[in-house]
Amino acid sequence: MTVVRLGYVAMSMELQHASPSQTMTFTQFQKIRDREAAIRKLERIAISNLENTLRLLRHNVFSEIHFYRLTSRLIPLANHEELLDWDYMKPLKDHLFEIGLFAKKNGIRIDFHPDHFVVINSDKKEVLKNSIKTLKLHYLLLKRMGIDPTHRCVLHVGGNYKETEKSLERFIENWMAVPSSIQRMIMLENDDTSFTVDDALYLCEKIGIPLVFDYHHHLAHHQNENWQENWERIIATWKNSPLPIKMHISSPKSEKEFRHHADYVDIEMFFRFLKEINGSIPQIDCMIEAKMKDQALFTLMEEVKIRNDVEIIDGSSFRLL
Repeated sequence: MTVVRLGYVAMSMELQHASPSQTMTFTQFQKIRDREAAIRKLERIAISNLENTLRLLRHNVFSEIHFYRLTSRLIPLANHEELLDWDYMKPLKDHLFEIGLFAKKNGIRIDFHPDHFVVINSDKKEVLKNSIKTLKLHYLLLKRMGIDPTHRCVLHVGGNYKETEKSLERFIENWMAVPSSIQRMIMLENDDTSFTVDDALYLCEKIGIPLVFDYHHHLAHHQNENWQENWERIIATWKNSPLPIKMHISSPKSEKEFRHHADYVDIEMFFRFLKEINGSIPQIDCMIEAKMKDQALFTLMEEVKIRNDVEIIDGSSFRLL
């Protein structure tokens, strides 16, 4: 039956002083009068972020976690317009290679979820240009790690602009401006306010990329409540991917704040989904988007272990019976 693997996002609640997202604002950069010294400081921050990323991956191996989302904030100010002469990859290449080698050696699936300002369907040329530039950064990071970039970046469709159909068609038009190497890196997910599973599926089928199904988002925003009717179509979007199907799982903070993510995952809500898809696919990788990060994963696994409808594989994986 279907194997379920759990992953978490970027930060550990257990490791101390291990943030991979340390940063420096451009205002702080400008306050350092010696520009070269300021750049060296940026590089030290980026190296510290990469060293902490490797610490997190080691933590994952120790905890038998095989799925991890890298932060998009590894290199502060990497694409800032005032720092285009900074060859940030040069001092980081050995650290990036070490991360990729470790992930591959230990069978850890890693990917990215770039920030909300990456908007492919924007009606502003400058926003699209900057979005492509940000995606190129993610592509280069994966390449320097020695990781195949195919289907490693999940995006939202973008802005709705109060015209869903026109916004979807603009995504397709703007997609032509995205280099093919970067196109192959991208997956789309349904969101909680603008684009439903049906909307995201329309695009994924049109341009031939995978759909990452977000169950919580679907419950918050849908036209057709029965997502099961689209499940086979969702599976089909992954037919040409080298990776197992991926989904996002989180739970509402409360009925009043339904769209906000809770600290932990509601196991009953999660298993309502899993029971529906059991046996339809050999494996599904579930990215936990909960406030408590890896602690939410550990807590969920403790609850899974006492169920009689699963077979535990290791610290983050189980088989549905």
